[in-house]
Amino acid sequence: MVMNKNNYCVIMAGGIGSRFWPMSKTSFPKQFHDVLGIGRSLIQMTFDRLNKVAPAENILVVTNDIYKDLVLEQLPSIQAEQVLCEPFMRNTAPCIAFAIYHIHGKNPNANIIVAPADHLIMDEPGFIETIDIAIDRASCCGQLLTLGIEPSRPDTGYGYIQFEEHPEDIHPRIKQVKTFTEKPSADLAKEFIKSGDFYWNSGIFIWSLSTIMQSFQEHLPDMCELFDAQKDQFATEKEADAIQDIYSKCENISIDYGIMEKAENVDVVLSNFGWSDLGTWGSLYTHMDRDDLGNAMATDTVLTYDSNNNLVHTPKDKLVVLQGLDDCIVVDTGSALMICKMEDEQKIKTIVNELKSRKHPEL
Repeated sequence: MVMNKNNYCVIMAGGIGSRFWPMSKTSFPKQFHDVLGIGRSLIQMTFDRLNKVAPAENILVVTNDIYKDLVLEQLPSIQAEQVLCEPFMRNTAPCIAFAIYHIHGKNPNANIIVAPADHLIMDEPGFIETIDIAIDRASCCGQLLTLGIEPSRPDTGYGYIQFEEHPEDIHPRIKQVKTFTEKPSADLAKEFIKSGDFYWNSGIFIWSLSTIMQSFQEHLPDMCELFDAQKDQFATEKEADAIQDIYSKCENISIDYGIMEKAENVDVVLSNFGWSDLGTWGSLYTHMDRDDLGNAMATDTVLTYDSNNNLVHTPKDKLVVLQGLDDCIVVDTGSALMICKMEDEQKIKTIVNELKSRKHPEL
């Protein structure tokens, strides 16, 4: 892809990743961790990918105030003004509105790629080729695009996109979106896979600035009015005060519910580039190298005896010995140790909520 100065990327990096506890905590969420043990954190890997489709100065990171220093430490190629700080969490629609109004103050002709900071993509050339297809479509035709991932299993943790053949004669991988379904039941997910016309919703979006601003005006008019009232403050020294005021009044709603599910001008690019949202320890396990007994270990200081199909994520300088342990997640951060059956990993979020209720925010 030829680098286009009109291409902008927005990295959404404000989440806490509670299902990755105890590694991911409020003070240091999973996007800043080297979860694969390869020397690069998830946000660094995301930046590296997007820097191949947009210049570094056109990459913005939207995150919480408390993570600004972490972002700048991990991404030395960007400037402080490229980190857009949310005063508090308000879901993805306000996050994206913040970014597009900031971009509007710099380049009204922008094409925008929006991506979460914590996704894993194994086939980077395939990803870049797909972004190229999407930008070509978005920049010329007033369409909102999302990337659909070919499903490998009837996973109930993902949203699904139903598609149909496009009425226009365009790229064969671009389809027209028919419906969105958020996290279906197991039986429904099986039916989706069997039908062949459902893909996973990656949560990666591509659109032109003018198209997404028009979509906010049409589908989220109250939110749009809040941002419009202070649009001259964006990309200036008054932006922080403006966003504090706007967020205090802004609806908490996702971009999927707020716009994508309502709009009629939505296309999906069918994709298969080794994607995972790394939402859980189990999803990380599927992407890690494993020994002959199915054990995935982030360090070489783990010894296993009569142990099978475990994920072990511990400090590099700590010796860990597993004896007779099967199908477990073992995570040691120094301040917390968790041993959990793989099949029970959905309970981790409940554990985190209980810790919060017991007023242990440091854990």
